[in-house]
Amino acid sequence: QVQLVESGGGLVQAGGSLRLSCTLSGGTLSSYGMGWFRQAPGKEREFVGHISFSGGRIAYADSVKGRFAISRDTAKNTLYLQMNSLKPEDTAVYYCAARKGYFSDYNFGDRYDYWGQGTQVTVSS
Repeated sequence: QVQLVESGGGLVQAGGSLRLSCTLSGGTLSSYGMGWFRQAPGKEREFVGHISFSGGRIAYADSVKGRFAISRDTAKNTLYLQMNSLKPEDTAVYYCAARKGYFSDYNFGDRYDYWGQGTQVTVSS
């Protein structure tokens, strides 16, 4: 059974940086398309970014483009989300998600089969 565990969240001042990690167990990271999503209090879950199973396609939400970067270390079975120039509106619980193989509608959360428990990111002004 695939399991995802996020880490790296915390409290940071506006303009600062954080790097989130998501470790996949029970499978091979390079077989899974991976997504990052976030949910702020009182708001719907929001797509943040995606990396395809091959690593050849990376996509971001417009709200984070140019500030966030997705990468992965297949040897460690770990996905990363580097977040720079953080803003108070980036405050949310961040989740990683996985689905095996290729799929095109990666910005929809219900396309993913596995989810982590989430990690809180709080950006103070």
